[in-house]
Amino acid sequence: MNFLSRIKTSLSHFMQGRNGVDNLGICTLFGGLVFSLAGSFSGLIVFSWIGLILYIITIFRMFSRNTTKRMAENRKYIALTSGITTRIRQFFKRLQNRKEYKYFRCPNCKVLLRLKKGTGEKDITCVRCSHQFHQKA
Repeated sequence: MNFLSRIKTSLSHFMQGRNGVDNLGICTLFGGLVFSLAGSFSGLIVFSWIGLILYIITIFRMFSRNTTKRMAENRKYIALTSGITTRIRQFFKRLQNRKEYKYFRCPNCKVLLRLKKGTGEKDITCVRCSHQFHQKA
């Protein structure tokens, strides 16, 4: 067994039963990096301390053996951020398709709808609330 394979096996034995890296861990790691850099460039020590605290939280979460609690924390984080990432993804998709479709909101329930450009004026029925209204494409 060479040196690198021994390190690999010993590290895998050490990490058995531990949480490891997850989405919340990556977020706290990058947050610590941002705050550390902000503290270095601005000269405010508060940002450096916040970065250090985020690094400590990241390491604690990675090496924690209480995986059920860490998984619950990660699930809450994903539930909070999934709406934001979905909205950002949809915004860029609408931006990409802006030449082909016109996007508008239903006046009743505010759901986002689309209509192919060049189809003229149409009477539209909302898919969510069945409200009918007139829209120009």
